Order: sequence, then structure tokens, then C-alpha cells
Amino acid sequence: MSELERFEEKQLSSQNIFDGFILHVRKDTVSLPDGKEAFREYIRHTGAVCVVPLTEKREVVCVKQYRYPIGEVTLEIPAGKLDSKDEDPTDAVLRELREETGAVCSKLTYLGKFIPSPAILDECIHMYLAEELEFGDTDFDDDEFLDIVKIPIEELAGNIVNGKIVDGKTQAAIMRVLYMLNTRDK
Repeated sequence: MSELERFEEKQLSSQNIFDGFILHVRKDTVSLPDGKEAFREYIRHTGAVCVVPLTEKREVVCVKQYRYPIGEVTLEIPAGKLDSKDEDPTDAVLRELREETGAVCSKLTYLGKFIPSPAILDECIHMYLAEELEFGDTDFDDDEFLDIVKIPIEELAGNIVNGKIVDGKTQAAIMRVLYMLNTRDK
């Protein structure tokens, strides 16, 4: 028996609770591996991308912005949602990199997926490292108010460890990149 067969929950019914522009809330009845029934409430999301723009001086180009749900200004790596489930994440990350930082890159490395909260959310954030940057003009969305900040990656990692960086995708991507750099440089 495979691991999936041991743990998989099978959908018996599904109900749409809320259908918004970005979020879609569902309530499903599922059959558990032991045959009992349970319900699962969760959120569907189109998906997103994030990028660690790394300069030749090992500085990360970050953005500061107000995050309404938590009522705080956060320091994050550039990111954005996919325009549709079918959009190529590489196209989306190059768009977001240019819009939020004004940068284009000659070298783009895929870092993998980040699933922020798999118990209640199916959002998948595709993470990238952008290097060999050239800067031009930004093109913020109409509802974006950002400050651009360059921070040495080691300092940013220290801020993650000491709790100053609360954004999960930023934590995961920066630590992956730092590990990559430290093993690549050896």
C-alpha cells in the first residue's frame, strides 16, 4: 500500500461557501482512510510567485509594504499572484520582478514550491532566484504602495532568525538562496 493510499481523504461532496476575486472558500465532506466521514473547510487560490533579486554585492532587493490583514508594514521579497491557474510561473515572476523593482535578470533559477498553510489553503508559491540584474523603471499596480530596500543576504537571514521578518515566503526563499550560495561558493 502506498503512502498516499494510507492517508488519502476522498471527496464525497463539495459546497461553495464564498467565491471572491482572489479567494474561493469551500466546505467538503470527505471519506477518511478508516471509512469514517469528516468535513474540510479550505481556501482555493490561483497561485503566486516570489523572487529573491540578488545583486552582485549579495544584497537582496526587498519591498516594504502595508499588509492589511495583519495591520503591519512588512519587509518581503517581491511577489505577486498568477493571473490565472494556466499562467506560466516564469512569465509571472519576470513580470513581478520588473513591476516591483524595475529589474530584469539574465539568470533565473527555480527554487521550488512553497505551500504557506496546507491545512486550509491550496496556494502554491513558486520561488525563484534572480541574478545578473539590470535596473530600470518600476511599474507598481494601482493599489501597490512600496518602498524598495536593498539588504545584504546575511543580514536578512539574521533578521529572519531573530523574528524581524514575519513573511513566510521570504523566510523560506532567503534561507534556500543562502544555503545555495554557501554550498555553491565552496
